[in-house]
Amino acid sequence: MVQRRMTRVIVCLLILVGSVGATLAAELEIERSVIVEGDSDWDWTQARTAIARRRENPFVLTTMSRTKKVGAHGYHDVFAIFSELSAKNWSKPAAIPSLRRMRQDDGYEVVAGDLCPIWHPKTKKVLITGKTFNFADGKKENFLREQVSFCVFDPASREFGPLRMLKMPQQDHTGHPIIAPNAGCHQQVVLDDGTVLLPVRYQRSESKRNYVSIVARCRFDGKTLEYIDHGTEHSIPTKRGLYEPSVAAHNGAYFFAMRADDGAWVARSSDGTTYSDHIPWKFDNGQDLGSYNTQQHWVTLGKRLYLVYTRRGANNDHIMRHRAPLFIAEVDPQRLGVLKDTEQIVVPENHATLGNSGICRISDSESWITVAEGRVTQSKRKGENNRVILAKLRLADESR
Repeated sequence: MVQRRMTRVIVCLLILVGSVGATLAAELEIERSVIVEGDSDWDWTQARTAIARRRENPFVLTTMSRTKKVGAHGYHDVFAIFSELSAKNWSKPAAIPSLRRMRQDDGYEVVAGDLCPIWHPKTKKVLITGKTFNFADGKKENFLREQVSFCVFDPASREFGPLRMLKMPQQDHTGHPIIAPNAGCHQQVVLDDGTVLLPVRYQRSESKRNYVSIVARCRFDGKTLEYIDHGTEHSIPTKRGLYEPSVAAHNGAYFFAMRADDGAWVARSSDGTTYSDHIPWKFDNGQDLGSYNTQQHWVTLGKRLYLVYTRRGANNDHIMRHRAPLFIAEVDPQRLGVLKDTEQIVVPENHATLGNSGICRISDSESWITVAEGRVTQSKRKGENNRVILAKLRLADESR
């Protein structure tokens, strides 16, 4: 086991209360550590963490993709690292046998990727959902072959099950075909009865890569993930539509964040699948959030809902798609706006992108954000290893 570098910083969040002004909220403690580094040949990407809540000896695991340093989507085998709950000492990366990049009989090389692990309390398993990447002759990516993929990790045996695909319906509610559905770079919710709310995106046309985002209600028995139904279908007509959706449950409501090529969108629901019309993300002062072409995720701490995102306008024009620093700010759950005065940096910009993060909810007062640096080779840090950073977020009065 290797002890990782760690830094700690305490920031104060200012919460806007109605029109009265700013009130000092509970402090938010952020503890950052580097849990693994790439090497001279490969980067670690799409790193996300889950907790295995065993009655005895609970632990955490992080899944991540071994990725070529140059080019887009150079994904290869999926690896995992493990740690006790302190997350101070992590095992060496080990390839997951069932999630290796494999050549199929038709000549395609297929690998799971953009994976998001989550603890499923009812079955006491870790459900890992995502998508497939498909490369003709191991080189040219074919987006139309994408599927919703899943894998199950059993904490008792420490074994990963086979890579499997979620069977989706052939048509959506409009009668259009559901083409190339996938659940990459999302954030799902597990309800008390074990139902999984799984965000999925798909195309309606093979000739136009414009995505529709939904939340699919799924059944999971510890082995098989089964589609039940889905609710509203969200898209915009421009560019790639709405995709890489994330869902959160908070105070009896549900919240849906979606990426667009030129913006970011949000909607709200009372049942988890049927959402309001999507609207662009804005700060509470009416200013555009400035997040675009990058996923957003949710954090809940105490009774508050937070958004994790990147945006332009932060002295970051040198970063591809302004994907650093990584921000967090409180969300007004009624108005669906980001409270500008609460914005804080979770992970500072360091000449690398921070656009592919994942959230692990530890308790009501603690959540973790895992993010892998991208494009280090194309920056001033060329020659350095990329890093996977874990940021622990706690309410300070709970963490003392």
